[in-house]
Amino acid sequence: MTALRRKARTSSSVVTQGRALARAHPYLAATAAVIGAMGLSALANRHLARKAARDNPPLGKFLLINGVRLHYVERGTGEPLVLLHGNGSMIQDFDSSGLIDLAARNYRVIVFDRPGFGHSDRPRNVIWTPTAQADLINKALQRLGVSRALILGHSWGASVAVALALKYPDLVRGLVLASGYYYPTARADVLALSSPAVPLAGDVICHTVSPIASRVMWPVLMAKIFGPQSVPKKFDGFPKEMAVRPSQIRASAAESALMIPDAFEFKDQYAKLQMPVSIIAGEEDRLIDIDEQSRRLHADVAQSKFHRVPGGGHMVHQTATNSVMSAIDEVSRDMPSEPTRNARVQQSAAFPA
Repeated sequence: MTALRRKARTSSSVVTQGRALARAHPYLAATAAVIGAMGLSALANRHLARKAARDNPPLGKFLLINGVRLHYVERGTGEPLVLLHGNGSMIQDFDSSGLIDLAARNYRVIVFDRPGFGHSDRPRNVIWTPTAQADLINKALQRLGVSRALILGHSWGASVAVALALKYPDLVRGLVLASGYYYPTARADVLALSSPAVPLAGDVICHTVSPIASRVMWPVLMAKIFGPQSVPKKFDGFPKEMAVRPSQIRASAAESALMIPDAFEFKDQYAKLQMPVSIIAGEEDRLIDIDEQSRRLHADVAQSKFHRVPGGGHMVHQTATNSVMSAIDEVSRDMPSEPTRNARVQQSAAFPA
């Protein structure tokens, strides 16, 4: 009798386990399907990333700086002018805007793909803060024989330009800061934009979901960064497929995560800038409040000039290229042989777009 009871209990246990497995089976199947879909997505995104690199070969040359392969373009002759692009962008942003060709008439223009963007490397053993990137750009300019330069930074690139000026004041003769973020503020969007930079989970996101989501959201993003103006036809020259590669999405996410901490680091140092500074921003920038950022920076940098572009959005170099060129020329004219720090320059009227 005892043996029969044991057999009955064993049979009941087996049946219970079988039922549990049967109930779990749909979930296992669904999990396997999701993993399979993500694997296929990763393979497809890798193929598209390689195709994007083939379809958009490097425009310029490369420097190897501390193991980092840095892509740059150089055009024109004259006083060196360095252009530093914003987050998620690359050399083709300045190229399609026409600013490189315009500036190359009178300047030796040097434009870098910042680390992780375009065709430049972004080693993961470095936290690529503005200061770390400034160190890299400084060494690259030394390699190119540039000891003094005018620096323009757009958006996140403005933070790198400021870092260069603070750490290497003998290098930076003048600054043009366009649509920059300089002071820490509450930014709900930063958390979402930073998620692909989270170790491990972020890598999965970058290689599977993010490239697809980025393509879907591209028109919305462009409307926001260019708004209230429409995206100019010339921006068709910007290689979207390069921007939605997993590696570039991760680099962009990392810079989004660094944005507020970097602003905390620099917010009390702007008064140390002694070179001529021209600040330019679109009055209707939908990404950055220019009164909290550019106008406040103008108040902290005694010798600065501040130019508000009427009707302009975040991409002033694209939609108000002549205004940005005028700001460059203005700083060039103001650059003394030795920096001075006394004269207060009143806010000027906006340049014509």
